[in-house]
Amino acid sequence: MDIPTLPPAPVGFVGSGPPTYDAEPTALPPADPDELDDLVADTVLDGARYGACTLRAVSVRGDSARFRGEPRRDSLLTARFGTGEQALILVAMATGARATPGAHRAAAEACHWIGRAIGRSHARLAQDISAARRGDLKSGLHRLTDRSLGKLRASAVEQGIDPEEYAATLRCLLLPADPDCRIRVFFGVGAGGLFRLRDGELHDIEPRLTDVTGEPVVGFGSLPTETPEGDRLTMDLGIPTPPSPYEPAPEPPREPFRFRASVARPGDTLLMCTGGLADPLRGEPDLCEYLTERWSGPPPGLATFLADSQVRVKGYADDRTAAAVWEA
Repeated sequence: MDIPTLPPAPVGFVGSGPPTYDAEPTALPPADPDELDDLVADTVLDGARYGACTLRAVSVRGDSARFRGEPRRDSLLTARFGTGEQALILVAMATGARATPGAHRAAAEACHWIGRAIGRSHARLAQDISAARRGDLKSGLHRLTDRSLGKLRASAVEQGIDPEEYAATLRCLLLPADPDCRIRVFFGVGAGGLFRLRDGELHDIEPRLTDVTGEPVVGFGSLPTETPEGDRLTMDLGIPTPPSPYEPAPEPPREPFRFRASVARPGDTLLMCTGGLADPLRGEPDLCEYLTERWSGPPPGLATFLADSQVRVKGYADDRTAAAVWEA
């Protein structure tokens, strides 16, 4: 039986006209035969289903980098720590500084450092999420983020690189595998986007600097200002404490720490992304409408999610990295 060969569907676009660059990869980044581990794939695609949620994640080299033969500056890490209903899923994404030769390495290193930190603390973090200990989560994740970015700066110094050039944004999601726990935790430093698709509308829920707590969550109350005996308690100002007197406190991140913990509803879709997708979502209503229509139903397959996330908009040619979570 002959199977007909169908031509591949072209990558679509929305907006006033087609983008300047080609829709498909053009030039490969230069390779060093002694540093082949430094190569970055054009596209990374991943997915999973745990508890009440289905995850889709992708990182795609931008049109500009594809045309110029530059490596993808975005990095994506998806990891499961633990087993069974006690497992914790981490999605981390980072973007290296623009126009710097080691941007892709800095982004990958930022994801690896936070991955190690979360992995070593995953049991406690999963317990805090299940018990809705918002204060412990926020302060603990703030400290882990500061340490991870501090290690990135230390790595820059060791390499003789300006830490301002060897830097990265960092955005993370924590998803418990427990099907009875619908608390979703976002945290990070730097530009990007956090959106929620609910009842056919896409809402921008990126935490503001004066509103970094997310929606009210049952059990996520603040600590009392004093004990029953009348002793005053120190306020949690979000300042990380040094881990020990023998280990100096890491430098604070140059961008504010952002945190949001909220309860997902059945039918919600949560989207976390780097600036490469967040910027056109905020700047081009047609893209917002397109993805709202595409992602309002059941979770798409990996290939469909990749195609949807690549729909282009003229004037936006950066790398795109996105992770979407569909709630059953």
